[in-house]
Amino acid sequence: MPKSLSKSSPTSSQNPSQNHRAAFLSLLVLTMIWGYNWVVMKIGIAYASALDFAAMRLVLGALSLFLALIALRKPLRPKAVPGTILLGLMQNTATVGLITWALVNGGAGKTAVLNYTMPFWLLLFSWIFLKETLRRSQWLSVGMAVTGLLLVLMPLDLSSGLGSKIIAVGAGICWAISAVLARVLQRDQQLDLLSMSAWQMLFGSIPLAIAAWMLPTQPIVWSPTFIAALLYNAVPAAAIAWLLWFYALNNLPVGTAGLSTLAAPVIGVLAAWLQLGERPSGLEGLGMVLILVALTINAVQTIQTERQAKNQAKLSA
Repeated sequence: MPKSLSKSSPTSSQNPSQNHRAAFLSLLVLTMIWGYNWVVMKIGIAYASALDFAAMRLVLGALSLFLALIALRKPLRPKAVPGTILLGLMQNTATVGLITWALVNGGAGKTAVLNYTMPFWLLLFSWIFLKETLRRSQWLSVGMAVTGLLLVLMPLDLSSGLGSKIIAVGAGICWAISAVLARVLQRDQQLDLLSMSAWQMLFGSIPLAIAAWMLPTQPIVWSPTFIAALLYNAVPAAAIAWLLWFYALNNLPVGTAGLSTLAAPVIGVLAAWLQLGERPSGLEGLGMVLILVALTINAVQTIQTERQAKNQAKLSA
């Protein structure tokens, strides 16, 4: 998750309360877009192989972000190229590739929840590699998440899509690794987040595009439904969603924004249930609830940490 953004924005002269209301509205639209996209991706791979769909959505998504850069008159030249390439390989080649693969045999709702275990892997990786201290409440959230994860992974019927669930967890782990890489990149130098997002998505799309071109895959069915799924991933789920996210970060604390996006996997589960008939079993449902509660505890802790840091900064000023 991006750590910070420049506070200069076209809306900075407006009333702060108006900015906050607009930012919360942006987050509401954002979570609906990202939450429903799990159903859209599941529908899309019914008309193309997971490899083809993942490659095309990344290429079109990167194009939409570059168009956003041009529209906002931001510089196009990439910075920290080696690090951005590595970030793209983890954030897009690995994470998006695994997510799409998991959706082939896995449910959209379950895949969404398992992918959103990312914050807990990020906590552990930050503790191990970045030497960040974990508080007691964070350890509690990790314990709840692991318990929920086991309930989702190990229902009474072990043949019930276990492979796709493990792949979805692997996507969350790769997402967490990419978040650590992003932190290191931003710590070493000041980067424009929209530009970095566009370039890392482009770099990450290249291996998938090459693999989709070289490996035999099922023919793509160019139906209106498939085209709509692709366009949804390229425009609302990429360009528009990222712009909404950046606007929210400009006007709200990072933790508050992050807490609001936790509605995305909930929307994914509900939409998959209503539209695709993916009703979770009792144990899976309990596991999902534990994971979502643990996500909320972790996000609330982030908000409290932000407030404490701001109060300390005020006292030392």
